[in-house]
Amino acid sequence: MKKVFGILGVFVAVFVLTAILEPNFLTAYNLQNTLRWTGLFGIISIGAAFVIITGGIDLSTGSVIALVGVLVPMLLVDVGMPLVLVLLILFGVLLVMGVFHGVLVTKLNLQPFVVTLCGLLVYRGLARWLAGDQTQGFGSAFDGLRQLAIGRIPIAGDFGLPIPFVILIVLAFLSAGFLHNTVWGRYLLALGYNEEAARFSGINTSRMITVAYVIGVMTAGFGGLLFSLDVNSIQPAVHGNFYELYAIAAAVLGGCSLRGGEGSIFGVVIGATVLRLLYNAINILGIPTQLEFAIIGTVILVGVSTDEIVRRLAARHELKTTRGT
Repeated sequence: MKKVFGILGVFVAVFVLTAILEPNFLTAYNLQNTLRWTGLFGIISIGAAFVIITGGIDLSTGSVIALVGVLVPMLLVDVGMPLVLVLLILFGVLLVMGVFHGVLVTKLNLQPFVVTLCGLLVYRGLARWLAGDQTQGFGSAFDGLRQLAIGRIPIAGDFGLPIPFVILIVLAFLSAGFLHNTVWGRYLLALGYNEEAARFSGINTSRMITVAYVIGVMTAGFGGLLFSLDVNSIQPAVHGNFYELYAIAAAVLGGCSLRGGEGSIFGVVIGATVLRLLYNAINILGIPTQLEFAIIGTVILVGVSTDEIVRRLAARHELKTTRGT
């Protein structure tokens, strides 16, 4: 919880400073745009968090997004399949991919970094091959479906709550309930903290790790569907590039330890919001966009380093207190 308060403080500081320096930051259009992108990136960040909580990593998120962005328009527009059938095929493929990741990690004992790095390369290659490196899109025939990504719920005046952000909040509540209020969620946290101890206590760690990778790929695929509906112009060579880094960064900023066993879904949502807020601040304040990754990387490094220093100081204080008693 202390980690969440820390990143929440960063969010407030960036928000207030940007609003003071540039009043247009608070316009309805800009806030809606920021919330929409927060929703899109927050969805894939939640999936990344589940994998990180187990002590793993998923580098294939961006390529999964590219593959989904190519596959869905092709099946809907080029092949002419019904939407329901396309969604069934999509999530069936995503399920197989997630299980495949989990099996390679748990049964062959391959490093998650290697498995998902190969996924990053394979899925991107498949996306480019399927599309022939040509731009894909839904055209104007699926404007109703696109409202899932670009629609908004009117609140007051010109401001409306973007539907992707609403989806993120619903998904966050469901994910938090699963992680913190179910036995399976406690299993994930336990194996991430100490996999060997979890195994000796009777937890089927292989199954739970596979579940985490399935959740990660499923959320990446669902996010990929929304991303493709949002942009409606998918270039398979670049669509989703570096999105896995945003997802991992949001999860780590939100309190997920790369060592595993720690994580807060609420913190992940705040982490994703901070990243999109920083991106928006860079653009609206006229800072050269070439510095985007440098600024975001610096903020992440400072945030994670501060958290590690605070954790060590707290551990030392606790040790001194224990010795004193």
